[in-house]
Amino acid sequence: MERGELNPNNELDVDRWVDDELTALGPDRKWEPDYRRGLALLRQQRGKMNGCRRRWIWVVAGAMATCLSLMATPVTRAFAQRCLSACVSGTGWVRQVLTGISDPIPSNVYIKPENRPMAPDFTLNDSNGKPVRLTQLRGDVVLLNFWATWCAPCRAEIPMLIGFQQAYRDRHFVVLGVALDQQGWNVVRPYMDARKINYPITVGDDRVADLFGGLKAVPTTLIIDRQGRIAATHVGLCQKSEYEGDIKAVLNE
Repeated sequence: MERGELNPNNELDVDRWVDDELTALGPDRKWEPDYRRGLALLRQQRGKMNGCRRRWIWVVAGAMATCLSLMATPVTRAFAQRCLSACVSGTGWVRQVLTGISDPIPSNVYIKPENRPMAPDFTLNDSNGKPVRLTQLRGDVVLLNFWATWCAPCRAEIPMLIGFQQAYRDRHFVVLGVALDQQGWNVVRPYMDARKINYPITVGDDRVADLFGGLKAVPTTLIIDRQGRIAATHVGLCQKSEYEGDIKAVLNE
């Protein structure tokens, strides 16, 4: 959607424009770095880095502390949970870039077949009210995506997931989305319709998240093999090639 076509009073128009902008800045966008210029700038800024790191660490810590304090009151709890989720999902790359500390949440973990754990079973209703049970998808490779409509990285991934469903559906592959919006279908259904999502979406809750050990951030995406075992885990916004590499590897097993 072009900026000139945007109706600022239409929430779906605004949301669609934001999605388009995020997709344009997504992980698949090619970029050719100028290494020599980058090294020169790095040398110039080396003396300033320590102070910059400390300031950003305090900014992130302050944001998370604010979110935690907001959760003490019921009125602001929902907003605080969103804020805290954004902090948790964003803290990893901030810490890695500014301090060099590795993030404790793996962004991508592929598991060898002999070491794969079974995916916990659950049953949730899809947008038509039809129960979807994970174990009923045995025999298919399943991309299980935990997401939310308010999560910008989740929205940026949706065009990729739509593409995967279209490209691999004839190979016994299915994308299954589990939305974690507290407002449920009131916000999820209009979002699905506006983006013409071509794979089944369900609405989950903390109970489902707890089955998977509690989700540290959204999006969290699991690749489940034909035997119902977790073959790969992706946390946060990932490149298309990361997903596709795991999908093809499991499909070819």
